[in-house]
Amino acid sequence: MNDLSLTILPEAAGDAQAIERLHERTFGPGRFVLSAYRIREHVDHLLELSFTARIGTLLVGSVRQLPILIGDTPALLLGPLTVEPPFRGRGVGRLLMERALKDARAKGHRLVLLVGDEPYYGRIGFKPVAKGRVTMPGPVDTARILVFELVDGAFEGVSGAVGPDWSKARK
Repeated sequence: MNDLSLTILPEAAGDAQAIERLHERTFGPGRFVLSAYRIREHVDHLLELSFTARIGTLLVGSVRQLPILIGDTPALLLGPLTVEPPFRGRGVGRLLMERALKDARAKGHRLVLLVGDEPYYGRIGFKPVAKGRVTMPGPVDTARILVFELVDGAFEGVSGAVGPDWSKARK
């Protein structure tokens, strides 16, 4: 962000409407049928591990993380990550991800999973998951399931269905 003064802050409860409008503009109504959204239906994202990007008071990006299980192994699901189109290609998404991963590691989390494009997320360190090692609800392109180890070796021996961490479900 060489020409913009960008601030990355933890998401606040009052940011929800602006973030939902951003998701509406960038992903459209089809986002609700995606596999990752199916997991988000019953478990809220973690505010302390979700972040906004702002230029002044203008919200220009957002990333969220929510608690999931891969089989019996606790992990985080990163996403959605979105940046307003005029601000893409300026490093906003990368800064949001780096902050989200850094804080997740600091809070003792070991694994982060996402569904996305490996050429983009691979630059941060996400790696493709072998086909069949994890399954997700609904339709998903298995080549787009990626994992990031916050702790070396944390993904060894992990496999199974991906679902919400019901211990964190809405009451």
